[in-house]
Amino acid sequence: MKKLILAAATMIALGATAQAADTVRIATEGAYAPYNFLDDSGKPAGFEIDLAAAMCAQAALTCEVITNDWDSIIPNLLAGNYDVIMAGMSITDERKQSIDFTQNYFPPDPSRFIAAAGAGINPDALEGKRVGVQGGTIQASYAEANLAGGNTIVSFGTADQAMADLGAGNLDTILADGTYLEPVVAASNGAFEFVGDDVMIGDGIGAGMRKDEAELKGKLNDALTALKKDGTVDKLIAQWFDGKGPYFAQ
Repeated sequence: MKKLILAAATMIALGATAQAADTVRIATEGAYAPYNFLDDSGKPAGFEIDLAAAMCAQAALTCEVITNDWDSIIPNLLAGNYDVIMAGMSITDERKQSIDFTQNYFPPDPSRFIAAAGAGINPDALEGKRVGVQGGTIQASYAEANLAGGNTIVSFGTADQAMADLGAGNLDTILADGTYLEPVVAASNGAFEFVGDDVMIGDGIGAGMRKDEAELKGKLNDALTALKKDGTVDKLIAQWFDGKGPYFAQ
């Protein structure tokens, strides 16, 4: 298990009477913009950090956000090193075998293929290609199940590492969340393009926690319900995802 990274930590939604022992520790990757990333000062920032602050304030919880490598983020949750995961994690039946989830706070996001512009990549007829994915993701599972025959699936620790290899010409295509790839394509000045059809995987993105945390799950779900109803979740999505939504306001 990789070491828990505690250097980039921030306290959010401070409760006036809460003690340190009651602090809810929320882990994020810090490497998956705009869901979560480290700002210029090295502190966690992004959609999920702002949403975590709003949820903790709504639930009257004292919360601390810390960062942890993606590949050990579930093992460290199960080991008790923190209480909640908010890291762009899709809700899937496979993950629900080991952890629990709140309701989703981002709707099911199409996974998409990206390739160098003009490379002629057709995801429906890949043969002898190098397909990049971030390890431990829904896209990695999909690629291994559906694309491994005749292709090489290359797994990376972070999505940004995969993008770097695609830019260097070491990959033919990448499969990742559309909301992660959209700003990448937009900022590439035509160097990258989307190819093939969208792939729908998972039931949206939610906060993960241990199965024995029913009380905490209830508080977070109640907070999310209120924040969806009053438009806060939609406002944060629109802010961080270039005007997307609304999805949840009633």
